Amino acid sequence: MTLLLTLSGQEFIPLWPEGKMPNSTGTVEDVLVNERFQQVGEPGMYAFFPSGDENNGSAVLVIPGGGYHHVTYNFSGLQLAKWFNTLGISAFVLKYRLPHQENLKIRYEAPLQDAERAMQLIRAHAEEWGIDKARIGALGTSAGGHLTAILGTGPDDVSQIGDSIGQETFAPNFLILVSPVITFGEYAHRGSLNNFLGPDASEELKKKYSAELQVTESTPISFLVHAANDPGVAPMNSFLFANALLAKGVSASLHLFPDGKHAIALRNNPGSTNMWTALCEAWLTENGFIRLITKK
Repeated sequence: MTLLLTLSGQEFIPLWPEGKMPNSTGTVEDVLVNERFQQVGEPGMYAFFPSGDENNGSAVLVIPGGGYHHVTYNFSGLQLAKWFNTLGISAFVLKYRLPHQENLKIRYEAPLQDAERAMQLIRAHAEEWGIDKARIGALGTSAGGHLTAILGTGPDDVSQIGDSIGQETFAPNFLILVSPVITFGEYAHRGSLNNFLGPDASEELKKKYSAELQVTESTPISFLVHAANDPGVAPMNSFLFANALLAKGVSASLHLFPDGKHAIALRNNPGSTNMWTALCEAWLTENGFIRLITKK
């Protein structure tokens, strides 16, 4: 497998060696419309590295949203990765397979397989990329927040292909969730639920992939952001996850802003919602994921 490729000016890292992609019945082409992947033929990561002088050793896997219908890789992916670089943090934007694709054997396992593999790849190359294996987190927005939360709550390992990369843990050390889909219960985002599990999903599967029901004492500390007037993903999603974390003795930092709807972005948010990045930076600093670099 070629590790680093150049794609549209960004370094692109394929997740799977040729012919080794799990859960696949054949190849499909990427379909990109209006900066959104409607179909993903080659899952991978766009890599963003800070300069050597600014690198503080932390890394984040950024998982864009799109309701499991598409991957909004720019708005909720590349822009956030560039911001992390300004904090001295390496960032990797996940381009993951979508459950509705016709080339999948088990629809809901494909995004999770890609997310698990991405975390394992980052850890496998941590030394050469100047990354501390104990300071690798994940950020997800909307449905990407659901995939991030599931990744952080100890799901089954569905990414194994029998190589050395699979020996690395995929567990994040911290989670950042922005307007996240969390539950497939009462406050479910119906579009994400139907796209992820299908319209006739069993109650057992809905519970298995409701992240608030899978929280344990080992779930990583989490920073959550939501808007009270979000018309798409009910703010109760974030409350359910934060409450589950606190019940297990895990630190949760929850920020509910009055405005922002379902479009909380890196910049130009209404009113106090624009403070979320400063709050997140402070949280990363106080938990040791941003460290002061001593200039030589």
